[in-house]
Amino acid sequence: MSVHRCVYLLSRSHIRYRVCARTAAVANNTTLRPTRRTSENVSSRHSSSYSSSRPPDTSLFVPLTVKSDEVSNGSVGEELTQPLDRSELLKVLNRFYKRKEMQKLAADQGLDARLFHQAFVSFRKYVLEMNSLNADLYIILSDICCGAGHIDDIFPYFMRHAKQIFPMLDCMDDLRKISDLRVPANWYPEARAIQRKIVFHAGPTNSGKTYHAIQRFLAAKSGVYCGPLKLLAHEIYEKSNDAGVPCDLVTGEERIFVDQEGRTSGHIASTIEMCSVTTPYEVAVIDEIQMIKDPARGWAWTRALLGLCAEEIHVCGEAAAVDFVTELMYTTGEEVEVHNYKRLTPFSVSNHAVESLDNLKPGDCIVCFSKNDIYSISRQIEVRGLECAVIYGSLPPGTKLAQAKKFNDPDDPCKILVATDAIGMGLNLSIRRIIFNSLVKPSVNEKGERELDTISTSQALQIAGRAGRFRSVFKEGEVTTMQRDDLPVLKEILGKPVDPIETAGLHPTAEQIEMFAYHLPQATLSNLVVGLNIQHYPRIISLTSNHLYLKCSLSFLFLCTGYICESCTSGWTLLCLQH
Repeated sequence: MSVHRCVYLLSRSHIRYRVCARTAAVANNTTLRPTRRTSENVSSRHSSSYSSSRPPDTSLFVPLTVKSDEVSNGSVGEELTQPLDRSELLKVLNRFYKRKEMQKLAADQGLDARLFHQAFVSFRKYVLEMNSLNADLYIILSDICCGAGHIDDIFPYFMRHAKQIFPMLDCMDDLRKISDLRVPANWYPEARAIQRKIVFHAGPTNSGKTYHAIQRFLAAKSGVYCGPLKLLAHEIYEKSNDAGVPCDLVTGEERIFVDQEGRTSGHIASTIEMCSVTTPYEVAVIDEIQMIKDPARGWAWTRALLGLCAEEIHVCGEAAAVDFVTELMYTTGEEVEVHNYKRLTPFSVSNHAVESLDNLKPGDCIVCFSKNDIYSISRQIEVRGLECAVIYGSLPPGTKLAQAKKFNDPDDPCKILVATDAIGMGLNLSIRRIIFNSLVKPSVNEKGERELDTISTSQALQIAGRAGRFRSVFKEGEVTTMQRDDLPVLKEILGKPVDPIETAGLHPTAEQIEMFAYHLPQATLSNLVVGLNIQHYPRIISLTSNHLYLKCSLSFLFLCTGYICESCTSGWTLLCLQH
């Protein structure tokens, strides 16, 4: 599907953008609203996306260190001419740097003002190191210093050096095309070759939405389950094999084949990042789709949703993701069939906080947002002569399952659970009451800095929904806090509607990174990572006014479009993906 070639600049309070076209001049500070284009207009815009006369923003280019192999050539040049005076040499180089004609010639070769300056600094250092100076260049510099040569004669040697430290100058057009993230649906030709049926099972926790999807998974001739946790993948792996449906397990740490000879089964349970987008299946299940908005892992859900080669794709998660998934599927020409579910057992918010660990009861689960709090509280519980199970994210799946079974066993004296929000997904626990030890959760922002944020309504509901479970001992659940002051805050959080999901992660494919490495053989892996700008946070697809946009950092934009953009306070840019 064709796309807009319009660039949006995201500022603190509003979105401004300029449409950069080769045939039209654009006025500064123009504010426009997203409009739907006909496919003909979109196609004409997209076809010229790589032919702009505007130079690219090269702020992410990292110069390489050049090691000369011509150590002895400097003395050869000196023998043929005369020793160079360092002060005269600096004057010559400075004259070369200030010549507008040289800057224009360099710009035609892909060196903007920033790269020209960086290349000159490196070239000057190279020239002043006499032992590493090329003999031909030495002679030319000597002639210029003596008044017998022209300063423009330096340019070929300068450009040769510039391309040594910036090898990407020779393949800018290819790099620009490789890194174009505006049509992610086209990255998966195998999926686009089939007409997929998308079924969205929308509902809160303990509503049976995943159960219905798994039943279809078990009934299919082949299928893949994609979950956010190793524990969830392990649970489906066991459930499938117990039901007589051979199923393999694939996670980032292990790969278990049911067949003793190592042949792949028709069914696979995997973590979301490990699913194959080239293997055909009859049914695929994508669990916890609301995590598509996660800044660090959301790209994996986008990849699975767009790329899985399955006749039926069953998506499970919060209703808040329905509109976004529906809009995203428009880019593939696929419709979404929505099934809504209601919670099977109710839960209520208590009017009283627990306040003391002495007030704990069987079936209580204390939710903490740090392992230090877990260790501290579990020790205090044990001091009181009570047994407790402990579950947190970094525990091995087997240990988590053992702790969960211990807590769920009615004959086991362990009746209290201390856990992080890891219990929000993937564990069937007989919890009577959820107790929030705190409502503040540490997080890492886009700069890699740790922050403390109050949990969102979506997070609170995901955790609170674990209180009371269908077909468990506790038919009705209760939710409260440890501290009295937190209780009204919790009620306020749970009383708010869940915000619709408007963003999703997007990540370059392995093939794109490999092609970058092919075109930049001298670049290190860290340079490639910076080049694609995927260090900690991938790109983001954003839903604004029923339009999909690619949200990327300004330093990455030159690869997507080849245009220079105005700087903005947020440092982010939106590219329209459709319609």
